[in-house]
Amino acid sequence: MKLLDFLKRERIVSHLEARDKEGALAELVDVLVADKSVKDRAGAVEVLLERERLGSTGIGEGIAIPHGKLKELDELVAVFGRSPEGLEFDSMDGAPVHLFFLLMAPENSASTHLKALARISRLLKDRAFREELIQAADQDELYAIIAREDERY
Repeated sequence: MKLLDFLKRERIVSHLEARDKEGALAELVDVLVADKSVKDRAGAVEVLLERERLGSTGIGEGIAIPHGKLKELDELVAVFGRSPEGLEFDSMDGAPVHLFFLLMAPENSASTHLKALARISRLLKDRAFREELIQAADQDELYAIIAREDERY
């Protein structure tokens, strides 16, 4: 499974405006609403917030991988967002989050959802990759960096 199978260039946000967890989740969902992947914005945000109540998807080292499942989806979709300043996300290590990979999956897609989470986690273990993402100038450069790493592994 490749990341670019479910992450399109248009779904990369180089500068999130949000300053808190709920705002970041809503801003990332808005990308999926804009490209018509998600119709029920409020429902999608609530699914993500429910998941966060179980435990933060802020996995540490400036990374969060919020995820949830929606009945309305036919396929796995992702959004990448970057907060150069970082924002509070109740991360496991208490550090601000800079890099967000939002995953939304169809309700009955357990294995695909888990494979996607594993793929993203594996890519983000590389400190140099994370630094490149933080330093990238814009959406095009972010996409190029992600595409290069996606091919490498």
